[in-house]
Amino acid sequence: MANILVVDDEMGIRELLSEILGDEGHAITLAENAQQAREARAGGAPDLVLLDIWMPDTDGVTLLKEWQRDGLLTMPVIMMSGHATIDTAVEATRIGALNFLEKPIALQKLLKAVQQGLTRAQEVARAPLVPPRPVVAAVPVADSGVVTAAAASAPMYAPPAPQMTNGSRMVHAISQGEGTGYTLSFDLPLREARDAFERMYFEHHLGREGGSMTRVAEKTGLERTHLYRKLKQLGVEPGKLAKKGV
Repeated sequence: MANILVVDDEMGIRELLSEILGDEGHAITLAENAQQAREARAGGAPDLVLLDIWMPDTDGVTLLKEWQRDGLLTMPVIMMSGHATIDTAVEATRIGALNFLEKPIALQKLLKAVQQGLTRAQEVARAPLVPPRPVVAAVPVADSGVVTAAAASAPMYAPPAPQMTNGSRMVHAISQGEGTGYTLSFDLPLREARDAFERMYFEHHLGREGGSMTRVAEKTGLERTHLYRKLKQLGVEPGKLAKKGV
């Protein structure tokens, strides 16, 4: 049995989800707006949240951002909407939502998404604690403003990151145990920097998994449909990466 928080301003939706999930043996808490959801979360983290996007006071994406900002996004969240666009779904998953269900929600899709969410929560809870990595101090290079960040497996004194001609700050990251390097400039606009990081992130996992979308979806916690949309949005081609063995 799991504790599930259902947040939706439509009484019919709340009652239907409560009945369905209650029949599955779960304990259901209902909230009709963001404020009630905040109060429920303040009382303790549920095992799973079903969160509607369009609500009258504060929309679900904004509430998701609040939880993420305040360190309260410690449980799987499944977004729901009958009017959301692909961009809204992508934004929600980027913030930290595990899944997205389109209304009217099919019974089997609901139960499958809930089971996946609870399974993910259990996996996180069972994950062994990783000992803290040695801290690698940021080492400024004279007049260059370059900062080097290395994985714990890298030498304590790693070579400095490549210097840009305009003296901008960069981060040089090394994939753990694989020696694959990436660089990311701090001088990029936020949206471009975020897209660049996500592109490197997905290329890394696609390379490790040999281009297998199924395994990458499991690793990244995204539904395959959302993963395809995300890769298309970022211009990442899984087939080419698999052949190159990035």
